[in-house]
Amino acid sequence: MRDLKQTGFSDRISTQQEAKKALLAKFKPKPAAPDPEFEKLALKRAEEKEALRQQHELAKAELRREKAEKEAARLAAEAASQEAVDAEKRAARKERKQLTKEEQKAARDARYAARKARR
Repeated sequence: MRDLKQTGFSDRISTQQEAKKALLAKFKPKPAAPDPEFEKLALKRAEEKEALRQQHELAKAELRREKAEKEAARLAAEAASQEAVDAEKRAARKERKQLTKEEQKAARDARYAARKARR
C-alpha cells in the first residue's frame, strides 16, 4: 500500500519541482494589459483638476476683491474723518484770527483815542 501509483524517486522530485515552479509563478508579476479607458480617465481627471483649480482661483480673486473694497472703504472713512478734523482746525484758526483782528482794531482805536485826548 505504500506505493500505489508506482512512482519512483525521480518522479516525485520532478513533481515537487513543478509544484514549486507553479507556486513561484503565482508571485511573479504578470504582464499588465493597458486599460483602454486609461487615457480617457486621465483626461477626465485632468479636466476635473483644472476646474477645481479655476474654482480656487475665482474664490481667491473674490477674497482679494472683498479685501480691497474693505480697505478702500476704510481709507475713505479715514480720509473723511481727517478732512473733518482739518476743517475743524481751520475754523478754530479763523476764529482765533478774527478775534485777534478785532483785538488789534480795539487796541488801534484806543491808541488813536489816547492821541486825540492828548491834544
